[in-house]
Amino acid sequence: MVSSLDGFIAKKDGSVSWMHSNDNYEKGIELTKDYISEFLKSIDCYVMGSRTYEHAVELGWPYGEVPVFVLTKRELESDKKSVQFISGDLRRIVNDQLKNQYKNIWMVGGTMLTKEFLRHGLADEINITIIPTILGDGTLFFDYIGKEIPLHLKDVTAFKDGMVEMVYEINKK
Repeated sequence: MVSSLDGFIAKKDGSVSWMHSNDNYEKGIELTKDYISEFLKSIDCYVMGSRTYEHAVELGWPYGEVPVFVLTKRELESDKKSVQFISGDLRRIVNDQLKNQYKNIWMVGGTMLTKEFLRHGLADEINITIIPTILGDGTLFFDYIGKEIPLHLKDVTAFKDGMVEMVYEINKK
């Protein structure tokens, strides 16, 4: 997930036009296409909510042919063979269907889906990139999960454009 420093993932109107940085941090590494490509190769499938799916289609589909499972109760269509629309109990979908087929399941965006993954203990890691912007208002990333979740910092990467990526392992109790 990408977030503002104050924890928002979108402006109040839903826009994400602020999700870039023109900052210059000399000690950071360059966020290159090769860096992104290597990272994306590690993902076996994506899980996202319907609003994130619709937003991704609008912005220009970044997921290629990697399988994408869109959780929705709505009737949606896609011209992409890699997209499958599913509904039902999230725990069953992840534990009974997806974990049997895929090693690295990547949950993409959305406050509601993030909250449910965390509440049900379905996430192993949180990977968040902070954009050097304070929005002051909008859609919160974690939006009142309702329980405490201890984390372990696994990795931090600072980029030349001022963005900082933090990877946290979720301590399972």
